[in-house]
Amino acid sequence: MEDFPTEDEGAFYSKAEHYWKEVPPTVDGMLGGYGSISSIDISGSKKFLQKFLGEGKGKTRPGCALDCGAGIGRITKRLLLPLFRTVDLVDVTHEFLEKARSYLGEEGKRVENYFCCGLQDFQPQPERYDIIWIQWVIGHLTDDHLVEFLRRCRGALRPEGLIVIKDNVAYEGVVPDEVDSSVCRDLQILHRLVARAGLVIVHEEQQQNFPEEIYQVHTLALR
Repeated sequence: MEDFPTEDEGAFYSKAEHYWKEVPPTVDGMLGGYGSISSIDISGSKKFLQKFLGEGKGKTRPGCALDCGAGIGRITKRLLLPLFRTVDLVDVTHEFLEKARSYLGEEGKRVENYFCCGLQDFQPQPERYDIIWIQWVIGHLTDDHLVEFLRRCRGALRPEGLIVIKDNVAYEGVVPDEVDSSVCRDLQILHRLVARAGLVIVHEEQQQNFPEEIYQVHTLALR
């Protein structure tokens, strides 16, 4: 992916913000009409995450999690709140975060912060999080902004903390999506950007049992 000229970079972000403002604040809306895959997605994520969680040496503690590109809180509700004591949400769309307050129900009392901000501008608090979960949102960041964001995330981890990226993977190169103003990168490019951020991939899996017509989805654990 070529670095964006400044004027194009601004349009890249503003077009995406406009797109999401028109999306209904529902699970189906969050998943682009594929609401039916939510349970398969959450189940795969839970199995992935439980490999790392615990209280012993080298284990990630079940303290505080950050849900990046959280939308209405689908992942917070079904994955993070059941496994962590507290959760913060960050999303660029104010309406989604407002919906999250009711969607999360009683357990939502354990959400400490709702940050309305694009990830290219978001500054996570240093050494706050045990898990930073980044799902289906990195395509909305330019290469440089993704690297910078991952560096900030690295500084926001507690000891033994973990960054998890779960996202679509292109077969080759970078595939732009003009509809929602995003890109899909291949695995080699993603690996390169992770390395640029000074992070190491400690585990990687492909999500199974998704519909054949959608992109492959990979989950990467980083430290």
